[in-house]
Amino acid sequence: MMQETTGTGSRISAFLAGAGLVGLIATLGLIWRPAREKLVRLLGQQPSSPAALAPKVDATGRKILYYQDPMHPWYKSDKPGIAPDCGMKLVPVYADEQQTAAAGPLPPGAVQISPARQQLMGVTTALAEYRPIVKTIRTVGQVAIDETLLAQVHVRVSGWIQKVFVDYTWQPVTKGEALFTVYSPDLLATEQEYLLALRARQSLGSSPYQEVSSGTESLLEAARRRLTLWDLTDAQIDQLQKSGEAQHEIAFYAPASGYVMERKAYPNQYVTPDTELYKLVDLSRIWVQADVYEFEMPSVSLGQEATMTTESLPGTTFEGRVVFVYPDVKADTHTGTVRLEFPNPELKLKPGMFVNVELHKSFGRQLTVPADAVLDSGTRQLVFVDLGNGGFAPREVQVGERTQDYIAILRGLRAGERVVTRANFLIDSESNLRQSMEGMAGMPGMP
Repeated sequence: MMQETTGTGSRISAFLAGAGLVGLIATLGLIWRPAREKLVRLLGQQPSSPAALAPKVDATGRKILYYQDPMHPWYKSDKPGIAPDCGMKLVPVYADEQQTAAAGPLPPGAVQISPARQQLMGVTTALAEYRPIVKTIRTVGQVAIDETLLAQVHVRVSGWIQKVFVDYTWQPVTKGEALFTVYSPDLLATEQEYLLALRARQSLGSSPYQEVSSGTESLLEAARRRLTLWDLTDAQIDQLQKSGEAQHEIAFYAPASGYVMERKAYPNQYVTPDTELYKLVDLSRIWVQADVYEFEMPSVSLGQEATMTTESLPGTTFEGRVVFVYPDVKADTHTGTVRLEFPNPELKLKPGMFVNVELHKSFGRQLTVPADAVLDSGTRQLVFVDLGNGGFAPREVQVGERTQDYIAILRGLRAGERVVTRANFLIDSESNLRQSMEGMAGMPGMP
């Protein structure tokens, strides 16, 4: 009885051991399968039979070899779907693309990209062609008075102001308009001398003695010239001659048209020739002081055309030109000052207004590409040239003037070549990766 129990226990133990071994093998199989599939994906080998990878035909009749991950080309599948690593849609690889790629070796750094991948990446291209290059410098400025149109009012005799006709600042005046009157003893004495000389010429002008008649004429001319030098007009002198009486108050007139910037003339004020009474400014032409960055200063020259707009006058554009370039650069802002001149016949522009200024510089016709086509690393500039059939090769170029939309190419491209304008950063990354892989091809352990 004891022996039978012992035999039965041994058989049960053996059965349990066998079942545990089977369970362990099954568990290892479940664990190994996803690990094996992930390892295969990482190695770029999708477990598929040769029959599964046989060419298929799409709706257009093109043969599809397989589907691959657009971001990780080493992942391949025999049917469309989603890439397990990045979640992107698999793209087909056609037999004719492979034949084109195998037709000839690509230049160093060049890459081959299928049309499907180009569409996913958003690749666009443009032609390198000749076009006129016009550089536009945009800046802001401030309206200022034209200092060449300033006029100061002084009297050339000493005396007292009697009446003031222009008595507040920014009052508009016209040339020849009366500003004030002055009583001057010196001027009154000169008037009387002129009247005496006039009477002497009338009485002695017909004298038979030549010296007497010519002397009276010279005395009259000297008195008239003295009145003229003291700013009496011809009309005032003629009126003096017509009336025959000296005027105690003489009116003085505006030497130019404009606005009164400063007024220092008041009734009963004693004035001398060095007393500044008015300052007038003509606003029919104004200046604009604008700051330009120092790296843009070489593109600014005298006589250069400029346009100006201001937010206070929407829809209005003013045409002017550069009249002076200041010879210094501000150390704190690294900008230089440019003076521009604009006509202001309707007086719409006021001193102190802020305006937007555009300077235009033409560089003639040059070979250009879109600005987005050039990859600038700081030490060199690259473009990717479309070789056709999905091939793109990097090309180092020398660039010239830049505008907002285009860059001039001085060396490295020919007119008619097509360059990449979008997704060139992605192509550059793939090109650098390919060159790195090619450089590692000869190392031990690398295929």
